[in-house]
Amino acid sequence: MLPEELLQHIAKGDKDAFRQLYELFKARVYNTCLSYLQNASDAEEATQDVFVEIHHAAAKYQGNAGAATWIYRITVNKCLDRLRYNNRQKRFSFLTSIFNRDTGVLMHDTPTFEHPGVKAENREQSVMLFQAIRQLPENQQTAFILKQIEGLSQKEIANIMGLGEKAVESLLQRAKANLRKILSDYYKSGEG
Repeated sequence: MLPEELLQHIAKGDKDAFRQLYELFKARVYNTCLSYLQNASDAEEATQDVFVEIHHAAAKYQGNAGAATWIYRITVNKCLDRLRYNNRQKRFSFLTSIFNRDTGVLMHDTPTFEHPGVKAENREQSVMLFQAIRQLPENQQTAFILKQIEGLSQKEIANIMGLGEKAVESLLQRAKANLRKILSDYYKSGEG
């Protein structure tokens, strides 16, 4: 069955259709979430949130975009929501959670994660790249992740983001320029 047909069956309460759709998209959704959230636990939770949303919203699927585009749109939105939530939480607990109250010494190192698409010999560079991606504005982050990590076409990205292809092209160019600057600054500062 095509994903669009599966969504129609899911809207009617077909649990088997939901299982099929889940098997078809779980890896792509998880990898996209991991690219955004850079934490396996958060990516797993976001993936669950995406599929809960798909289950609840299947009846609202109009077919204006392909099922994959619709699912990516939900995935991107859930990831951005979680990032915003995590950033709010960090602001409130930043000082108390990472610094020792008595000495002021940093207690934890920056968390790292392993993306399934990154080879072992490239892990250190990928951690720096994903930290740099995290510093991009949301729309540049989305365009870059969907293009460079998920391998989607500019047309698919435009559909997911609700933009024209020229706007996506511009976002990608700005994202690459910003990443070059961020990574260049990182290496110049002597951290790399």
